[in-house]
Amino acid sequence: MLESQLPLLIVLLLLGTTAKVITVGSGGEPGALSRLGPAVLVPDRMLAPALLVCAAGELVLATGLLLTTHPFFRWGTVAFFALSTYVLLELRRRRPDAGCGCFGEVSSAPVGLRSVGRTVVLTGMAGVSVWAPVPGWVAMTQPSWYTAAGMAVLALLSPEIEEMIDRVRFRAPCEQRRGPAESVTLSRLRSSGTWRAHRGELASTEPYDSWRELCWRFFAFRNHDEDDVVFAVYLSGRRPAVRMAVVSAEDSGSLPEYTPVSA
Repeated sequence: MLESQLPLLIVLLLLGTTAKVITVGSGGEPGALSRLGPAVLVPDRMLAPALLVCAAGELVLATGLLLTTHPFFRWGTVAFFALSTYVLLELRRRRPDAGCGCFGEVSSAPVGLRSVGRTVVLTGMAGVSVWAPVPGWVAMTQPSWYTAAGMAVLALLSPEIEEMIDRVRFRAPCEQRRGPAESVTLSRLRSSGTWRAHRGELASTEPYDSWRELCWRFFAFRNHDEDDVVFAVYLSGRRPAVRMAVVSAEDSGSLPEYTPVSA
């Protein structure tokens, strides 16, 4: 039982390594790396190196788990996923528009509770595996229903699966796809916890302005103090991320005018 989660940890670490290397190698669209995972928290010149260092660390841990029972690799994996949880929480606080980058460019959706929950679960799996009596390659030849249960939980907590299905269907990244109708996006906003938390602050439930930029649709409302309350709804996924910001009347007049970026 203790070794049942080792195959999942090894496979996910290797997938993360491969996806990050491919993302850095392909380059992607301009500025893509600046919206992914740990790269968000470092200077621009360190974007690619940050992802590659993370990929190298995952490769070392995966190799150690696969071939040995050394506690360095076991505890190192626990520390890696625990640190990943902290990084994702920081991303939600400091850059709510950024993706986790866990699996490279395909993890570009804003960090949500599912992504955070996945790293918490992986930290627990790694913790259980510390005392596994066999190396990972042996565990891979002896899968159990515990392994299948862990796989099901991780699948439920992985928004990347939905993104990959969308890409197969539409064969285009989110910012180049035709988004859902404005009314559909507004309904998703009104069903979100963010809306329910701030609904009472609004002077009207109908937005006075709406626009799209890349993978987000923005809705602008007025609150009772005549400030702007702007909600942003991510356009991909069944449970899209929703963000909110308040711009005071004094500040809004000083903001520079800009032309919205067309998707």
